[in-house]
Amino acid sequence: MHFRTFAAFANDLRLFELTMELYYSFSALIVLCAIFSYLNARFLKLPATIGIMVIALLVSLGLIATENIFPHTFDRFSRLLSGFDFSDILMGAMLNFLLFAGAIHINMSDLREQRIPVVVFSTVSVIISTFVVGILSYYALQMLHFNIPFIQCLVFGALISPTDPIAVLGILKQAGVPKSLETKVAGESLFNDGVAVVVFVTLLQVAQGKDVDLSFGSISMLLAKEAIGGLAIGLLLGFIGSVMMKKVDNYKVDVLITLAIVMGGYLIVHSLHMSGPLAMVAAGLVVGNLGRTRAMSAVSKDYLDKFWELVDEIMNAILFLIIGLELIIIPDLGLYWKVGLLSIAIVLFARLLSIWIPTKLIPFRNNKFDRKTITILVWGGLRGGVSIALALSIDDYLNKNVFLAITYFIVLFSIIVQGLTVGRLTSTKELRRSVDA
Repeated sequence: MHFRTFAAFANDLRLFELTMELYYSFSALIVLCAIFSYLNARFLKLPATIGIMVIALLVSLGLIATENIFPHTFDRFSRLLSGFDFSDILMGAMLNFLLFAGAIHINMSDLREQRIPVVVFSTVSVIISTFVVGILSYYALQMLHFNIPFIQCLVFGALISPTDPIAVLGILKQAGVPKSLETKVAGESLFNDGVAVVVFVTLLQVAQGKDVDLSFGSISMLLAKEAIGGLAIGLLLGFIGSVMMKKVDNYKVDVLITLAIVMGGYLIVHSLHMSGPLAMVAAGLVVGNLGRTRAMSAVSKDYLDKFWELVDEIMNAILFLIIGLELIIIPDLGLYWKVGLLSIAIVLFARLLSIWIPTKLIPFRNNKFDRKTITILVWGGLRGGVSIALALSIDDYLNKNVFLAITYFIVLFSIIVQGLTVGRLTSTKELRRSVDA
């Protein structure tokens, strides 16, 4: 009896210590976000998320350069970041909030008008890009004396092919992109996660040596369960939430209902092994186009918009801060700079083919895909935290460090270079007319 009591007390104490450790780590991240946001607003004046990530990168480089001089400071930052399971934090928590926050502001009529390009780019284009990146990466790695099996290169192709909704939505807000093109890029990035995760998980299981049924029927059923099931649950949750909002006129209750949709909804789809990201997108679209416009007063709508805008900004800040600081814990990053730079070109080329091929083979009605439009779609296909999270989930014996380092190079280039320049591609009146045509 005494032994069980002591064991229970020890477990409770350990749980308390873990909770406090998580609280301290999260507090440290919030403090760093606030400081870096201030420095960016005061001096760099870059888009908030990019500015935070750039400063975090500079801090990481500074810590690495002075590791021998200030070893304790470097160790503290390393322990702080190592204590976070970035893959679980992003894919299991943050992504749900960010996708819902992004989806509630997308106009359903605009999305319906661009539905064919969005569906094609979020499915066919992901598969094309996966194989193009996999094939070219295999030969590039062999050329640079990295003896990596082809199946592992395909796994890398799957994790780097989907455009990141977090990076895309955050940057498109400030880029001044024409509405029709913004809907294409944002819609694709919101919906391609379901396909990408199914392809990634399937290829990863093959790389692990598991007995996987790769027949078209089996993959189609898996995709249908993940994607269609997630969408159905999301639509149902969004509709139920909107009906509940219509019954009351209280902005506090409305906010709580949306929080319940995101947090409770994820628990439901996760237990059913369905796509959480797609469920959150579907729920956000319903709440944004039914709940906000028809089921709540102007006051409630204003409070709801401000609440989710604030959630979006805070979580984006934390996410991009972690991406910048991840540099500290990626081992031997400098050994992979050649293949990293080569992979940037490979991924951009694969993105070009994955957009260009469907536009030539599929008749898109009421959509003009000339050279300028394709250029913007290619350059606006940013990679971000989702790719890093998937790379972190690869097993160590499957050359995880190599693919993680390559992914990091691509994500940094994508967010900093592409993210800061995509708005300039649509800065001229001539180009805007071409895109909107």
